[in-house]
Amino acid sequence: MNRTKNWYVICTRPRWELKIYKALVEQGIEAYCPTYTSVRQWSDRKKKISKPYFNSYVFVRLEEAERERVFAIPGVVRYVFWQGKAAKVQESEIQLLKEYLDGEALEDSRIEQLAVGEEVRFTRGALKDRTALVEKIGSHKVRLVLPVLGYRITARMADLVP
Repeated sequence: MNRTKNWYVICTRPRWELKIYKALVEQGIEAYCPTYTSVRQWSDRKKKISKPYFNSYVFVRLEEAERERVFAIPGVVRYVFWQGKAAKVQESEIQLLKEYLDGEALEDSRIEQLAVGEEVRFTRGALKDRTALVEKIGSHKVRLVLPVLGYRITARMADLVP
């Protein structure tokens, strides 16, 4: 019998990602829900909150025969399917996500070194050594255009060099 564990993507109810992630871990299911910290401003205070990078998605690692276990957790809607089967995510892709999204804290950056229209190169992560054009500069992030791939992305300053 095949006892190989694969990574799958489950869809969740909106804004239930972190609750479901916690419940999966409590059930002994290996799960991954990458998050970032956002500061929310209310009229009387500011608060740091964790938000998922992927809205309504959580990654789980299970054997094929165990896949139904996730439906015991309230808020799990379904698996993501590709060509009629539950979509499997390669271990290498999960590792790239972990490397890039859960990487080191932001390094000191000098925003004034970058200018709109300037070409930059990624120094690490899944896009290492690719070049992009600066479209917009924020306080810790930069919106980039990758002309070769035809994508527009947002990157952390620490991952780029001019």
